[in-house]
Amino acid sequence: MRIIRQGVFDSLQDDGRTGYQHLGINPNGTMDRYAAHQANALLGKKLDAPVIEMHFPAPQIQFTKEAVICLTGAHFAPTVNGGPIPARHPVIVNKNTILKFEKLESGSRCYLAIAQEWNLPGWMNSYSTNVKAAAGGWQGRILLKNDVVPFVQDRSLASFLNHKDFVALPWQSQQPVTTGFEIKFLLGSEWYWMNKEAQETFQTASFQITIDADRMGYKLAGPELVSTITDQLVSSGVSFGTVQLLPNGQLIILMADHQTTGGYPRIAHIISGDLPLLAQKKANDVIWFRMTDLETAEQKIVSRQKYLHQLQMASKFRMQEYFGF
Repeated sequence: MRIIRQGVFDSLQDDGRTGYQHLGINPNGTMDRYAAHQANALLGKKLDAPVIEMHFPAPQIQFTKEAVICLTGAHFAPTVNGGPIPARHPVIVNKNTILKFEKLESGSRCYLAIAQEWNLPGWMNSYSTNVKAAAGGWQGRILLKNDVVPFVQDRSLASFLNHKDFVALPWQSQQPVTTGFEIKFLLGSEWYWMNKEAQETFQTASFQITIDADRMGYKLAGPELVSTITDQLVSSGVSFGTVQLLPNGQLIILMADHQTTGGYPRIAHIISGDLPLLAQKKANDVIWFRMTDLETAEQKIVSRQKYLHQLQMASKFRMQEYFGF
């Protein structure tokens, strides 16, 4: 596929590279892992296969070969040669067609998966783009105009298209992008560094995502939270979803491209099941924090994974019925 118009900050991502934070290498990976897994599941692929993560304004993409694609996550009103295509459906697209995204309707990040295999080299057991290290993904950087990202085309799909620009296949996911404003959290190691009033405020006040929000972290604007301990914290490990209390009493939530360690108090951790919800937020959106327990957090992620595996197996069967792969 060829990028004929560059998007804002689009990159190839998978589940990220784990096991290297002790070497100072951040994990990267998709911001909305659920949406990315959903796209791959609908194509019967491994859930952690690479996808293209896109923001709006999104790129324009020309398919130089026939392909089976799937779009999930944010809805950017996608079209192929001017005809609208459905989200959360596998879609066969003809060669020389152009995928465009007309407007931002909901969410913040859209994912493009392809049934064929990407023809890319991995780096440290992952295909995720690490922009700082200039490694992984496509040449270690975001996608630019005139990039040609290769995938393996091992059979013709012309007989399924019958000269049409695209054909939507008849199965879909019933679960759209998650919406809502309540973000569930577990207590962090330095939760009790805050006084009682600050702890209460954290759970009852609203916080606004500022314009300083990207794949590395979301800075929030809200009431000042007071720490009763002024000791300097030794830099400690952090993760996707760690909520840090900054010296000015404001908060930052670390996201997919987070640093490997941090020296600010870790007052909370967003549960894995709510990270996709957070990933679809954008600047000026308002959120509320709600405390939960480990059992509830585990139940949410287990239920979601069960659904994804069921969708993956059903879709794999349908793909084999249609295409023999």
